[in-house]
Parts: sequence; C-alpha cells; structure tokens
Amino acid sequence: MKDRTQCWNTTITIWIAAAGLLTTTWLSGCEQNQPGAEVKKEPPAASATLESAAGESKPDMPDAVTSTVLTAPVASPGRTANDEGVSHAREGHWDVAEGHFRKALEADPKLAEAQFNLGLALNSLDKHDEAKAAFMKAAEMAPNDIRITESEILKKHTST
Repeated sequence: MKDRTQCWNTTITIWIAAAGLLTTTWLSGCEQNQPGAEVKKEPPAASATLESAAGESKPDMPDAVTSTVLTAPVASPGRTANDEGVSHAREGHWDVAEGHFRKALEADPKLAEAQFNLGLALNSLDKHDEAKAAFMKAAEMAPNDIRITESEILKKHTST
C-alpha cells in the first residue's frame, strides 16, 4: 500500500508542477499581448551594436560605445578572442577588450573585424593616434567592407 501512496503523491506533484508551468507560461504570454505593449522581435544582426538592456545607447559612455563592434567570421582562428573582446566592450571594459582584440589579431593577422574593434577600444581609452592607425589598417585589410570603410568613427579619425 505504501508504494501505491508514494506513486500517487509523485503523480500529484508532477501534475501540480505542470499546472504551475502552464499558468506561468500563459501569464507571461498575456503580459506581452496587453494593449499598448509593443513587442519587437528582430533577428540578431551580424554585428552587435553596444546598447543598454533597455535598448538605448549608453549616454555616459565614450563615442566608441555607440559605434558598432564587429563579430569575426566563424572560420577565423581569432574568433574566440574577438568574441571575448566584444563581450568586454559591451560592459565598457575597454582595457580588457583591447587585450582580447590584440590576441585575436595574433591568432589571425588578417582579421579586419578585430583590427577595427581594436581601434574602437583604443579610441575609448583616449589613445587616438593608435586608434587612427588601427582604423586605417582595418580599412586597408577590408576595403570592400562598408561596416568598416563607411563607419562614422573611422571617418572621424581619418579626416584629420
């Protein structure tokens, strides 16, 4: 009899848990469909724009934060280090990001995205002469990549 009671207790517990999960799922779906609530679902971009959790640019951050940090191609040996740098850049840890972008370039010296990102980091660290050189090199490495060649921050550094 004890085994049967234990079996029923387990069954009841599972049903209660499932009902709670269904209720939670239903309620979260209702919140999203409230009148006036705007739900925006967009696919992630190939590059990540640095934004706060609310989706707004961080106003107290340097100019480079509002620029686009570029992700590396999947096949690049420097991708992992570049991705680490991008993560730190999003947090505003530009000194740490700089090191990761340099490691990405050691792993893949032709990785224009890491070169551009290095320019962003250097700019944020007020190393503008080094940032200018990094941006110019990135543009030379990828002359057909408009994410680099048409970026406002590159234009700002190369116009002087």
